[in-house]
Amino acid sequence: MISLPASAVPAPVPAAASVAASAAVAPAAAMVELRAITKRYGRFEALQRIDLSIAKGEFVTLLGPSGSGKTTLLNLIAGMIVPSSGQIVIDGRDATGLPTNRRGLGMVFQNYALMPHMTVFENIAFPLQVRGLPKSEIKRKVADVLDLIQLGHVADRRPRELSGGQQQRVSLARCIVYNPALILMDEPLGALDKKLREQMQLEIKRLHAELGITMLYVTHDQDEALTMSDRIVLMNGGRIEQEGPPDALYFKPKTVFSAEFIGSSNLIPGEVEAAENGTVMLRTALGRFPVPAPDRPVCTGESAVLLVRPENMELSDRADPTSVAGRIEDSILLGGVVRHFVRCTDGSTVIVQELNQPGRAGAHRDGVVRARWNAEHGRLLPSPPAR
Repeated sequence: MISLPASAVPAPVPAAASVAASAAVAPAAAMVELRAITKRYGRFEALQRIDLSIAKGEFVTLLGPSGSGKTTLLNLIAGMIVPSSGQIVIDGRDATGLPTNRRGLGMVFQNYALMPHMTVFENIAFPLQVRGLPKSEIKRKVADVLDLIQLGHVADRRPRELSGGQQQRVSLARCIVYNPALILMDEPLGALDKKLREQMQLEIKRLHAELGITMLYVTHDQDEALTMSDRIVLMNGGRIEQEGPPDALYFKPKTVFSAEFIGSSNLIPGEVEAAENGTVMLRTALGRFPVPAPDRPVCTGESAVLLVRPENMELSDRADPTSVAGRIEDSILLGGVVRHFVRCTDGSTVIVQELNQPGRAGAHRDGVVRARWNAEHGRLLPSPPAR
């Protein structure tokens, strides 16, 4: 079963200092709160009781495959659709029934939505003109945001004269110029090539750090989510599968779905044979392997899955307790890394990823090898529910 695709006692603290310390570590106030939100279309339940809080100034990414509910959730927050049940609170105000233009948010789309007959300056100024600001203030605000996105030199050009990355920056500038409390982004970089996407990811991260605006970002691209987010909310089938900082979702996935969707995974199914002293012994078709005990109860005879990331495996000729035998089926060069696909004795495949460097000894197709890992790098996951 394989999925392809990081003692001394303290002195007493004075009461005033204690209060100040408590205030310093208090969690940030919520910009968005979703309380028991559901969305149904007839008998189809697009969202299943979503509870989610987004702190002010946080960059949260809704990640998941098509149909997982991430865009539906974004549209609910934007006010483009209404929930079947539940409450939406934005900046402390019940926004469940508010129209989009009264929610105090901005939106950035994949297609830029720039007005082709207007210059860059005019496109950015438009939302300020709609709000009736004086011309002098509009000029100042647009100049400031053009400096922020480093596009002052193209203020007089029209969208068709700009690159894709420049157009997306103008789209973002038009959103932030009126200082919304919350920015929603729906796959904004989907139309850009890989190099430009990576540049824009860093650009958006820079703007977020400088402005401190709360951002909610939708994508199906795991690398984008890992690169940009303070927190990832992984969606699956209309519900939240797992949420947390990027490193937690990558290194500590709680389910097979999380492990498969974020990063490449070697998943070896088996049955718990014993669990003691912080170690679980898992019996599989490829052998018996020790795995660190998870932070949940584990029972003997329970079905479970061993996760080992490809970068935590290496090719070896040693028959270690944490290794599997097989033949190299293929090796793929991916620039800085090389991925080896090892066909195991039970017919399954594991992936071994190693750094590419000059003088690296090449692995040969059909070569007999062992793929080994350190026991502490394994993670025990519950078996997925039967479909």
